[in-house]
Amino acid sequence: MENRKIRVLIAKPGLDGHDRGAKVIARSLRDAGMEVIYTGLRQTPEMIVEAALQEDVDVIGMSILSGAHMALTPRVIELMHESGLDDVKVIIGGIIPDEDVPALKSMGVSEVFGPGTNTDDIVKHIRTVVSV
Repeated sequence: MENRKIRVLIAKPGLDGHDRGAKVIARSLRDAGMEVIYTGLRQTPEMIVEAALQEDVDVIGMSILSGAHMALTPRVIELMHESGLDDVKVIIGGIIPDEDVPALKSMGVSEVFGPGTNTDDIVKHIRTVVSV
C-alpha cells in the first residue's frame, strides 16, 4: 500500500501583494511529490485556518514579507488550536528578523525560512516533521 502524499497549504496572509516566492515554494513542493493548496493573496487568519480544515493539510506554510508576522502568526495558531488543528505544522517564509525567530518558534512555528533558502531544505524539513 502506497503512503499518502503530504498535504501543504501555502498562504499569503495580510495585505502583502508579492507572491512570487510563495509560488516558487509551491512548485518545489509539488515537484517533490507533495500535494499543495495555494490560497492566493490577502488571506485573513480565519481564511487560512478554514482552508486548512477543509483541505485536511499536514502543514500550513505562510509567506510573509510585510513585517506583520508577529501579529498574523499568533492569530493563525490560536485559531488552529480552537479548530483542533494542533497536529498541523506551521512554517513561515519571508523577511523575518532573526530576533523574532525564537518568539515565533515558542508560539508553535516549526521553522522559519528566510530569503535565499534552498527549496530542498524546506522539503527536507517538511518530510522530517510530518509522518504519513
